[in-house]
Amino acid sequence: MATRSRKDGPVGEGVPLPADLDLETLYGAGAVAEYADETDPDATDEDDLVLVPPVRLAPSEELAAAALAAPLVGHTLKLARWVGDGKPVDEWGELSEEHAAQAAAAMGVEPDDVGEVERAWALAVDLELIALESGADSAEDAPERALAGPELARLEAGEPEAVLDAWLTAASVIAQTAVEAAIEDIEAAQREDEDEDEADGEEAGAEASAGATEAAGTAAELDAEDESEEEYARLEEAREEAQGLLDDALQVLYETRALAPTPVEQTLPLGVLAALLVVPEGEDPTEELLGEITETMVLLDPMLQELADLGMLDYRPIDPSLFEESEEDGAAAEGVELEELDPEEVDRFGHVRLTDLGLFGVREWLLEDGIDAPLVGAHAQGDAAELLRGICESANVLPEEEIVEWLQGKEPQTAAAELLAAARGDDLVAPVRRLYCQVALRRLGEPAVPAVREVLGDPELVGIAGAWLTELGATDLPQPERATVLWTTVDALAAQLIDTGGQAEAMRELVEMLPGPDGPDRFFEDLWRVDHTYTRAVLEAVGELHPDKSVAKMARKAAYKAKSQGR
Repeated sequence: MATRSRKDGPVGEGVPLPADLDLETLYGAGAVAEYADETDPDATDEDDLVLVPPVRLAPSEELAAAALAAPLVGHTLKLARWVGDGKPVDEWGELSEEHAAQAAAAMGVEPDDVGEVERAWALAVDLELIALESGADSAEDAPERALAGPELARLEAGEPEAVLDAWLTAASVIAQTAVEAAIEDIEAAQREDEDEDEADGEEAGAEASAGATEAAGTAAELDAEDESEEEYARLEEAREEAQGLLDDALQVLYETRALAPTPVEQTLPLGVLAALLVVPEGEDPTEELLGEITETMVLLDPMLQELADLGMLDYRPIDPSLFEESEEDGAAAEGVELEELDPEEVDRFGHVRLTDLGLFGVREWLLEDGIDAPLVGAHAQGDAAELLRGICESANVLPEEEIVEWLQGKEPQTAAAELLAAARGDDLVAPVRRLYCQVALRRLGEPAVPAVREVLGDPELVGIAGAWLTELGATDLPQPERATVLWTTVDALAAQLIDTGGQAEAMRELVEMLPGPDGPDRFFEDLWRVDHTYTRAVLEAVGELHPDKSVAKMARKAAYKAKSQGR
């Protein structure tokens, strides 16, 4: 698996997406906090954390316009306008066939599309775009008339907050409706599995059937209650499975949308989405898993179509003719490898992308569930110290995105001076602050040179300053003292150690460059004496990862000496 540290910059072409990356690789070491809390028994277990990457939201005015343009929202608004001052309804609050046909015409759908009218009607009532009114003589307050509801005027006014609040309510209703619709399919699959198990056990149980006759009377009395409890348990299990499947699918789409740079790369074939939900990480799909992928695609298809009608997804559903073809040759539904098909064939299996509106909606749901779902720029609103601290201490952050946001509109020399000042320190996070200060300097370029030259005499900053100026082609830099070089070596390795969470793949290439031209004896004899917070940790990492066994042994001995001196 390719590893990627946060410092590698924004996701670009060829960078793996969520399926290929574990949490540490995606979000870096946030591990500064873990390092500080490693002895804290109350520290949160990594397995309990849900980390999602930061996203950029479209302006609320654009989101509101997209919500009003969504097909299902448009239908509910047209329906509410058609209802106007009143239309008769039956005792259940529903339209007659005649009025339903008129409603369909007002909505712009086929007159016999009763299902679409009923769906829009139910949603309009839920959103209070349509209000049901009971007559004075109505028994048990049964509705007699429908009127345009109080929310219609608010939505038509187009105030973004009101529109988005209503849209979020609609999205929750439709998502729940989609889940309920999927329950029947899941229950059917469960019953089919149970029937197969029972059939397998019938032959074995035949011999015992005679002895069971006497107990039949007692068992019969309990059957009804047992069946009711079993049916309820099966229903709840199916509901949890459907809800979990939809939640997981939307989170994958959310992460893909956050990390992929272009709409094309943000779009997933439905088969790929299903595989991400079914196939364990690092494994190849077996024949059994291919069958589960197909079943997952079939379950997701109608749920995603419902959300697409609300403008949440750009979705191309599965081509219905595939099911007919599968009955003839079995090729379409039994795990055809998508890589073997041309793009047109892949499209027939469906593809999906979270829209700007969908990104907003999923983020709101994540926040409701108590999950931190940050926005890009959350750490770029204060000074340089707040920027670097936020980047270093947050587990789910895209550092270069934050840096770019912070640098916008700032004068390069002033920004460089602020960043360098904020990078000083000997606390646990300081090496990573200096690492990202250097990343920011690369963004500033030549205009920042004067500010950087001013810190060449600073022992904590001369390393990153000299390295950056050398990258720009400077040849007149003073030769640093050996003690400064050693301190900078420890600091640079510590930054990588923290930022990558100590991942071997990310650290090994740097470790292999040691000990440099001095040879290991002198190098490690001097290195363990360096007064740096991470001297021992760096030596231990070299001792563990260096491919030369003799060098690794010297590093471990040096780490022991550093430990004995309290470093």
